[in-house]
Amino acid sequence: MAEIEILSGLGEKGPACMLLTINDQRWLLDCGHGPEANAHFDPAWLEGVDAVFITHDHIDHIGGAPYTVEKGLPIYTTQRTAMALPPAADIHILPEQGVTTIYGVNLTTGRNGHALGGVWFHFDVGDGFFYSGDWSEESRWFSFDEPPKARTAIIDCSYHLDDIPQALRISILNDLIDKLDGKILFPVPPSGRAGELAVHLTERYGLEAVMLDPECRAVISNSTKNEGVSPIASSIEPLLRRGDMEDARFLICDTPNADGGAAWGYVRAWHESNRLGKDVHVIFTGHMTAHARGIEKVGGGYFCRWNVHPPLSHQKNMIKKLGADRFAPVFCQNPQDYLKVNGFGAEVFLEGSVTL
Repeated sequence: MAEIEILSGLGEKGPACMLLTINDQRWLLDCGHGPEANAHFDPAWLEGVDAVFITHDHIDHIGGAPYTVEKGLPIYTTQRTAMALPPAADIHILPEQGVTTIYGVNLTTGRNGHALGGVWFHFDVGDGFFYSGDWSEESRWFSFDEPPKARTAIIDCSYHLDDIPQALRISILNDLIDKLDGKILFPVPPSGRAGELAVHLTERYGLEAVMLDPECRAVISNSTKNEGVSPIASSIEPLLRRGDMEDARFLICDTPNADGGAAWGYVRAWHESNRLGKDVHVIFTGHMTAHARGIEKVGGGYFCRWNVHPPLSHQKNMIKKLGADRFAPVFCQNPQDYLKVNGFGAEVFLEGSVTL
């Protein structure tokens, strides 16, 4: 007997955490914190858990890992994602592409097109169970692998019913950039869209116009050695060999909501010097927390999405490719809206748990 329970992530862009029970094993899939500061990982979710599986290293999927390490639980994840775990972690490496047998259960992993070292999970139970974590099929930077068939799926629906493709998103971003004078800061997750955004900006404006902060340079340098990254990564290698450039127009910096790292340092200095919104600007391209929304309200802050999650048409195609009979739309508000959407060809489940 197997059962999947959604502990967190249903009805919110909140901590990712799913509980998979297979016979006498209880496995936690992701252990997120945030992205909002008050969206905490609940240590009670670890009660009776035998192992933890982490899809990728973004905080809303890995932020609760210190609790799992404190309890001495084994953590299954890829080599790259393991680099973000505390030193004392009991790590069991999963391949980015392949099958691993754990307590008699076959777990297939494939690259998720969303983050360096990021994978989706497919468990060979109940005619197939698929958990996407976060995923994207539009990236020029990260590769995406097609998963096996699965009767039951929990999929990333972070963009809810939005169906704007990446090509149009990029066009909108270009238009915004062309309307702004002066420097522009792009707060980003280094292991996510930092590299792809750098490629786009250098292609359109030239290498001398772009600067990566030290954290982004280090992570992207790592990623260029990874088989899951496109050959286009080589086009920005000159950015990785030089230091900070004060004359660069575009600054790509950690963290994604400018609440830490170099991004926060720039925003704070620009605000204190009364430059923000005049000759310097901030463009947020991903989910905005309260901190980022506060920067936007001050003036000089903008939101322009860069797709790193699937638009609606890709969500529908995924369910069809899986051949799923039922799915749960997670990481979005108002998941009940999916009950009224045509084109999925599968039942939507919004209850906490289902038998596989």
